[in-house]
Amino acid sequence: MEYLIIIISAVFVNNIVLAQFLGICPFLGVSNKVSTATGMSAAVVFVITLSTLVTYLIDHYILASLDITFMRTIVFILVIAALVQMVEIILKKISPSLYQALGIFLPLITTNCTVLGVAISVVTKEFTFGGEAHLLNLGETVVYAASSALGFGVAMVLFAGIREQLDLVSVPKAFKGTPIALVTAGILAMAFMGFSGLV
Repeated sequence: MEYLIIIISAVFVNNIVLAQFLGICPFLGVSNKVSTATGMSAAVVFVITLSTLVTYLIDHYILASLDITFMRTIVFILVIAALVQMVEIILKKISPSLYQALGIFLPLITTNCTVLGVAISVVTKEFTFGGEAHLLNLGETVVYAASSALGFGVAMVLFAGIREQLDLVSVPKAFKGTPIALVTAGILAMAFMGFSGLV
């Protein structure tokens, strides 16, 4: 039951983009087309899940045992950068068209605060289940990371679909481009607030 609560909470209630406002740069920058947003979401799901798992293990077994948890941020950034380089190399070989479509945003996953935010939150933030607060264990960490990344992807693909539709309608000149995208993102964030009483 706890895993289901984690999934619903991370995807809908505490969506990493629309409720916690992390990852706004790729959310606005790569959401012009659904296909690009889907590819970026898949890359982010892979990077967030893998980097959170690796950073959790490093934090739990190395940093905490050596009492050097103050090094978390630096170590986590290095791990994330290495994993993003791996994803970039793999995408370049497997799907050159997706690699070209993502352009500069793929290396920007390295500095995407969503990836670092999830990795840090699982080792520092206490989650409440059944009125009892505790840090996540390894299984809960993987589920939370994957769910947060999935929430990022859901928000990206929804937003990209709305932006594609906005290109087909007549938008006032003052709102064309970024202004209508920001208004749309705000409305989408308010829509996701409707899930707040779910868990």
